[in-house]
Amino acid sequence: MPVYDHIALKVLTPEKVISDCLVSRVEVPGTKGRFVILKDHAPLISSLSAGEVSYCSGGEVGKICIRSGFGEVNDNVVTVCAEV
Repeated sequence: MPVYDHIALKVLTPEKVISDCLVSRVEVPGTKGRFVILKDHAPLISSLSAGEVSYCSGGEVGKICIRSGFGEVNDNVVTVCAEV
């Protein structure tokens, strides 16, 4: 798929970058409940609770377990700063 059909996902911890890839969707564990981020999602910042950050990239599903953190969506870039 062309790059313009995807969003960038960056998952960071205080120690290192865990993931930096193009994905078609991201699902995160918000403190008020899980939510899905798709291309052209409205900008937002949310606190995250313990759970899985799951994403679909190239037809494959990836999962990253986190303990807590924050997520930001802006201009088709999803940045997750978390403790794992």
